[in-house]
Amino acid sequence: MSAHTTQTELKFLGKLILEGDLHCETGLHVGAGKGSLEIGGSDNPVVKDAFGHPYVPGSSLRGKLRSLLEQSSGLAVPSELVYLSKRKGQEVRIHQSDRPDDEICLLFGRNPGRMERVAGESMESPQATPARLAVYDAPLHLDSITPQMRENLDDELTEVKSENAIDRITSQANPRTLERVPAGARFRVRLVMDVLCEEDAPLFSRVLEALRMLEDDSLGGGGSRGSGRVRFSGMKLTWRGKNYYATGAAQKELGAGLDLAALQTGFQEAAFSFLREE
Repeated sequence: MSAHTTQTELKFLGKLILEGDLHCETGLHVGAGKGSLEIGGSDNPVVKDAFGHPYVPGSSLRGKLRSLLEQSSGLAVPSELVYLSKRKGQEVRIHQSDRPDDEICLLFGRNPGRMERVAGESMESPQATPARLAVYDAPLHLDSITPQMRENLDDELTEVKSENAIDRITSQANPRTLERVPAGARFRVRLVMDVLCEEDAPLFSRVLEALRMLEDDSLGGGGSRGSGRVRFSGMKLTWRGKNYYATGAAQKELGAGLDLAALQTGFQEAAFSFLREE
């Protein structure tokens, strides 16, 4: 857990900005729901922007990072989970606590009020905690879908993967289709973490940890069936202190053109010196 206490004072110090590329190692499916189906289209289309280009919603990437950190911290257990929704068949459970040093709540925010735990007594959180981490929608690099790839795609920018679910008793096949962004596509990712006190800086190590875990997990739907394997490259980390915004002071580059492992090592070795130089 972090060094935050109930006496920790929040005072904006700056922002850590992480940018880079997300590569699709296998087809990627981040679903748009079934309300946008077209005649002859896929049963499960991917989400697209107003120009018809696939993108990775920031909410999808942020939610996956949160889930991975909850699991790695041992917090994805009934006594640590609360209900966001109890609608039958659409239950949503996330971790939340009232501990001031809870890194998940510090990174992703905490809502005040009464919340029902999955197991145990309801929790009454007296105050809100501002979220430090923002994850933005990741647009597609259109040139990553090469002319050679387009010749073999079902649509201009996407492929359709056909699958069969087999009834274990009758052996009857139930075909389904899944629209995916093809392997080889790249998206531009951007994450920003607010540093509201010196105790916040180590939280960024948890962000890097979650991104590295994601490379050995999956993003989007169909992960257990081969979809959603991704990796990150060309990562650039920048520190913009409060004087960058107040007086036009220069930003500080903490690493550029790196993979996550190198970035993680460099960030740890820097020992938060960027805070002292502000």
